[in-house]
Amino acid sequence: MDTGVPLASAKSQIFEAALGFLPDWVQLTVLALIVLAVLASWMLGLKRRVARRRAMRTGPPAPGPAQPGQSGADFLGPYAPRRRQESGADFLGSYAPARGPGDGAA
Repeated sequence: MDTGVPLASAKSQIFEAALGFLPDWVQLTVLALIVLAVLASWMLGLKRRVARRRAMRTGPPAPGPAQPGQSGADFLGPYAPRRRQESGADFLGSYAPARGPGDGAA
């Protein structure tokens, strides 16, 4: 009695067509590598999901450590304003005139 329905699934038919001509030990090795790749990707996804949940639970990261001599209100960390780049026409460097006590600088 033939029902006309193949007994094997489409996946197994594709596997047999692609690897059927190879020896059994090669087929088993390829199948084991495919299963290993699927399990590894599943484990990495699970690890990322757990890390994301832990990160959300602990809150935002704290700013970096203070430099020696900086702490408390003096240390702004990443919120500190950027330093001006001292170059160009406004920066005289070592050619700036020396200021004396009577130059009017208060």
